[in-house]
Amino acid sequence: MRTRLFLSQTAAPLAVLTPALALAAVLAAALAGCRALPASKPEALWTMEESRGAIVFQQKCAKCHHPTTRRPLNGPGLQALTKVKSMPSGVPPTDERLTQVILRGRNMMPATQITDEQMSDLLAYLRTL
Repeated sequence: MRTRLFLSQTAAPLAVLTPALALAAVLAAALAGCRALPASKPEALWTMEESRGAIVFQQKCAKCHHPTTRRPLNGPGLQALTKVKSMPSGVPPTDERLTQVILRGRNMMPATQITDEQMSDLLAYLRTL
């Protein structure tokens, strides 16, 4: 009789506690995927190529893309673009893919006309983000 009383007294709190623990586990797993993005390279440490690329970015890209956040403007934010596994489109951010998207455009992004030197500088700058 004493065992039954003990089990019935502990069963109700466990019934409430079990869903709470399950919710806590789900939240912990979800938050584990929310990692901070790597910091951008400080401007004071930029090479000449990266500095020229920042100018190209301001002239050709800044009206649609934030460089130091993932928050969208007219296009996606580009913070850590080259440091993540995939771009918003799902493909890896290789220099070849970035060049193709910049020169040809994609979806709502128009093609951008820049020289080979400007492209090289822009890619160097994008790697600093």
